[in-house]
Amino acid sequence: MVRWWEEPTAGEIVWCHFPDDITPRPKPRPSLVLAVFDDDAPQFHVRVAYGTSQRTSNLHRGEFAIARQSNPAAFESAGLSFDTKFDLKQALDLPFTTEWFSVPPAAPFGQTPKLGTLHPSMVRAVQAAFRAINS
Repeated sequence: MVRWWEEPTAGEIVWCHFPDDITPRPKPRPSLVLAVFDDDAPQFHVRVAYGTSQRTSNLHRGEFAIARQSNPAAFESAGLSFDTKFDLKQALDLPFTTEWFSVPPAAPFGQTPKLGTLHPSMVRAVQAAFRAINS
């Protein structure tokens, strides 16, 4: 049975089964909530950006990274286990349901997909990534 999660907030990092074409991937990964659509509240849709712990020191246009060594406060706030980069070019709108989102290991915020929150120190990096894909 698919269940809808409660409303998230833009800037949250969530545990997402980011899709490959139209089906959820079996391996969940961190994703950044870019926007929340509440037109059908209490059934919410979100725009999420893809996150990966692979090749985090090799950033391309539209990407930014949260790394333990370069920004410990942002890393802790995000609730990540590994350095992670987010690709704003790979952003999708998904229903905020148990089909696409699940509770992360250790469940830091209880029975919710939330891993953490984007630290304010990362705002400029996110803005630069957005500008890079919109210019």
